Amino acid sequence: MEKFNIAVNIGAGSKVSFELTYEELLKRHLGKYEIVIKVKPKQLVKQFEIEADIFEPQEISMLDAQASFLSGDMTQFIEKSFSGKKGRVYFNPTIDQQQTCPTCTKSFLDGDFTIKYDVKRDTLCDLQVVNKYFAQFFAPKNLKSMIKNVVFVIDISGSMAGQKIKQTRQALLKILDDIKPDDYFNFILFGGHVRAWKNSLIQATDANLQEARLFVQNFGLAGATNLNGGLLEGINILNKAHEVDPRLRNNAPIVIMLTDGEPTVGETNLTQIRMNVKNAVQGKFPLYNLGFGENVDFTFLEAMSLENNGAARRIYRDNDAAEQLRGFYEEVANPLLTDVEFQYPKASIHALTENRVKQFYDGSEIVVAGQLTDGGKKDFKAEVTGRGAGQDLVTTCLVDEEEMEKTLRERGHMFEQHIERLWAYLTIQQLLEKRTKANSKEEVNDLSAKALELSLKYKFVTPLTSMVITKPGDPDDQLAIADKPGEEAMLLPAQQLPPKSRVPPHPQAPPAHVTGVDGDPHFIIQVSEKDDAVCFNINEEPGVVMSLIQDPDTGITVNGQLIGDKNHGNGKNRNTYFGRLGIMNQKTGFTLEVTPQNITLLPGMKGPVFSWMDQVTLRQEGVTVTIIPTRKLIVTMDDGATMVVVLHHVWKKHPVHQDFLGLYTVDSHKMSPRTHGLLGQFFHSFDFEVFDVRPGSDPKKTDATMLVKNRRLVVTRGSQKDYRKDPWLGSDVSCWFVHNNGDGLIDGIHTDYIIPSIF
Repeated sequence: MEKFNIAVNIGAGSKVSFELTYEELLKRHLGKYEIVIKVKPKQLVKQFEIEADIFEPQEISMLDAQASFLSGDMTQFIEKSFSGKKGRVYFNPTIDQQQTCPTCTKSFLDGDFTIKYDVKRDTLCDLQVVNKYFAQFFAPKNLKSMIKNVVFVIDISGSMAGQKIKQTRQALLKILDDIKPDDYFNFILFGGHVRAWKNSLIQATDANLQEARLFVQNFGLAGATNLNGGLLEGINILNKAHEVDPRLRNNAPIVIMLTDGEPTVGETNLTQIRMNVKNAVQGKFPLYNLGFGENVDFTFLEAMSLENNGAARRIYRDNDAAEQLRGFYEEVANPLLTDVEFQYPKASIHALTENRVKQFYDGSEIVVAGQLTDGGKKDFKAEVTGRGAGQDLVTTCLVDEEEMEKTLRERGHMFEQHIERLWAYLTIQQLLEKRTKANSKEEVNDLSAKALELSLKYKFVTPLTSMVITKPGDPDDQLAIADKPGEEAMLLPAQQLPPKSRVPPHPQAPPAHVTGVDGDPHFIIQVSEKDDAVCFNINEEPGVVMSLIQDPDTGITVNGQLIGDKNHGNGKNRNTYFGRLGIMNQKTGFTLEVTPQNITLLPGMKGPVFSWMDQVTLRQEGVTVTIIPTRKLIVTMDDGATMVVVLHHVWKKHPVHQDFLGLYTVDSHKMSPRTHGLLGQFFHSFDFEVFDVRPGSDPKKTDATMLVKNRRLVVTRGSQKDYRKDPWLGSDVSCWFVHNNGDGLIDGIHTDYIIPSIF
């Protein structure tokens, strides 16, 4: 699922209406379709309601709705009803019903409102044809579950220590409780070395399950990550079992791997690992990869799964991680068919989505869609084949013309568009999956172009496109582009929007002329005219406040206060960083205080306080403030530069360092020529010349002579980090380092910029 966001500014006390229209393909999960609505008003709402109307051509068989914030008798507030093809859910709590207590002003509406339903499945076939497009929905009932051969490949490297391995054990123990007596299973553990619990698959007898529980409770962790070796051993055990015991060949084989990181020993080349695994599996069974936590290379896991008829799932490090693992197993616990194939008359098909599925599981659904040729609708049918428990499935599906005509009369143009758009959506998703596992740049570009063409034609928001939102009646004719979270929403004048055929997936990068201060504190001046950079450090005591930017024409001022390490000793120079920034416009009265803990608007007037966890966009008298949670703050002045404040998190228990801030300016040319300060004096072009490059005292660095402001300075070639785009790793910026607190580069000396207070 792709997530997108957009920020809209609302005037105080104003009344606004938001209308969001979107399309979503509901996937059948454990026998039900599910719609989840996030409910978080953060206040009592006078008129709050959720209304859902459902229409299903196959008729609704069950309908339920629950809210995570409702318990006991309070579920009676939800109205649910269905009859035939239509269903309805309605939730309309009064103010009194929303209160957490009779005298409270806090609302208990905080959580998920979930609607679940399913449709009648009286026949194996649901084949729908409208105009030149068709869709087939396949979820047969009353099929016997197949016996499965399942191998669990578990990462036991050192990084799994603590909560991860505890939750993994909990999940495996619950899975062992759910394994059926006829199933066969085994465990493969991989750290620095690979270890198999048993030499072959064993049946899930009571005795074997009890032995397996003891094994899961007691295995230890082991160093590095031999992912390639672990996977190949699991695949080999499955292949060997099928060769040695003919009875097992009729079962449904599955490999499930759980890992939290990248390979570090054995074969570590990701491309080679994918090739090894694909050659070992040979298309005979699905591989499911579960990536635990944020540090895993999920793209690699997903590509490897897709190449082997499986899927990848990210397991988040929440309190319910064990339930996430068990929940995934439940989805694949009951295979009903293997090698399912949907065949259609070749002369009738112009385009077709994926029509082969390696395994079909109880409670899921297969959807195939296609585009018909001219005349392809005549005598159109589908042949469905698959291998089940004890017997093969062979069936022919025909179009129920009478039922289709009835549905078209009921839903009309909406239903006609639905089938065509469903085909387009599935085609785009499958092109993106092929793109994930593509092995060449040419193939990636070709698949991207095809997916982009369909995305633009049918107006689907995908990782290749952006969603453009028009604000009706806006006198400035502005558009907003919404991208995935983590990428800032931005405003562009309409005439600056790129052509539709080249909609960018990300906001455009800022101009090259950037100044910034970060770290201990390191000042970086990137000079676009020279395609080079100059840098210097300032060494001062904690508590000192320094003037960074001062523009008397626009009134914009930025000051910073230094903080030091927690502990200082051993006679070494103490590291200092900026731990407090004051950003203000003296002409409009705008004032913002930024620390690693909070962002405070109008601090002297008891203005609102925000944490770095908030996702907020504020606008006040020509200034827009946007908080990107846990990462950075963007302050855009209508008449001046854009300032980016980066938050640097340090481990809370670190004995020395503490959280600090970095400051960068973009579009600094918008500031007046009279701008000054340690950063501000470099906002406009200045000239320098570097010559006499020679070996320095450090053999790894070169020295040179710099001519700047009619002074000759000895400078050293080095690099500093720019954290604007990546607050965690940053990017290296090569620069000429000016020694002695920038002496000779800055106007005056650095103590001239010390001021008494932040505001």
